[in-house]
Amino acid sequence: MYSPPKRRGVLLLSTVHSVIDPRIMGKIRPVLLPHYEVYCALVKTHSADDSLSLTQKLNLHAFANFRRLLWRLVWLHPQALWYFLKIRPQIVHIFVAELLPLAFVFRWLGAEVIYEVQENLYKKIPLKSYNRGWFFERMFRYFDQQARQSFKFVLTEDAYLQEYKDLLRPFAIVHNFAESRWLSWPLPQPDYRNPSFFYAGVISLERGFDTMVAALKKVSLQYPNVHLRLFGHLRISEESLRNLSDYEAMQNHLTFYGYVSQEQAFEYAKTSLAGIVLLKPVGDYVDSYPTKLFDYMALGLPVITSDLPLLKEVIEAHQCGFCVSAYDADSLAHAMITCIENPVLMTQIGQNGRDAVIHKYNWEKEGASLLNLYGN
Repeated sequence: MYSPPKRRGVLLLSTVHSVIDPRIMGKIRPVLLPHYEVYCALVKTHSADDSLSLTQKLNLHAFANFRRLLWRLVWLHPQALWYFLKIRPQIVHIFVAELLPLAFVFRWLGAEVIYEVQENLYKKIPLKSYNRGWFFERMFRYFDQQARQSFKFVLTEDAYLQEYKDLLRPFAIVHNFAESRWLSWPLPQPDYRNPSFFYAGVISLERGFDTMVAALKKVSLQYPNVHLRLFGHLRISEESLRNLSDYEAMQNHLTFYGYVSQEQAFEYAKTSLAGIVLLKPVGDYVDSYPTKLFDYMALGLPVITSDLPLLKEVIEAHQCGFCVSAYDADSLAHAMITCIENPVLMTQIGQNGRDAVIHKYNWEKEGASLLNLYGN
């Protein structure tokens, strides 16, 4: 009796990314599923199971969530090795640098390793307030250099090639552009009597939270009902929040929803005037596209973003939003007020962004590049 050949197994592995991570679970996994037997080992987050379908839970191993690198090394890395030995995949795709030492064990045991670089740690480590000890940094630099000789690479930004220009094995640049499914959502229908703005991503000072709060106060003087909804991990200490001069006055104008699935967050985008994504020119932010930029565009939201050259190229070429300095609360407030006072213009700007995703900034083209790398 004929039996079809067994498909190659792929393990998508991270000790940092959530089981609802939109890139791994929403983009990479679906692209691979028709061609490979896909397993995922990712981190469980609060109430994450509520937004996972039965199909997504198939072949999924959920780690406990440890913020400190030391505890991940002690508790999660042995689990990752155990899971690898249990399923014995032919390919392991890792998403964080801390897994590089373990990846060489996988390679020794016969698996091919694909290392995905999602941030330039050579520029990013100095910005970190934790998980950046001398020993950890030395280990990263050593294993990162060794990986360039042994592993395939996925780079999420063109600029990362400036650092990783000595790769000996095949690589692909796979941008984190928007999923086409968001294009089918209806265009936003904001409530201009109660104007709200939308933010999704890590909430930190490097990502302009202080500027957003200061701008919100300025807007509230003219529009007292203005509101900012924030979705993502809060990476600002209580002390730093208290030290923000306008934070206490603006608390009733801010709602923090935490890290939730895209579906849950984007429901609130339907009634928002614009999506905000501010990056200060620090670390590798100058060289990187913020993922939410393209999500906002796909949803039909006007975008308010930083005036970094990489981002200005997108916004100005497609006339889909506003670029302001991530330090300038006056400019941000002016852009927000423009959104409130020009509903017809905002509808056109939102449609421009959606058209740009349809023709250029969509995941389908990027997924094809990823598949080519796997098959290389």
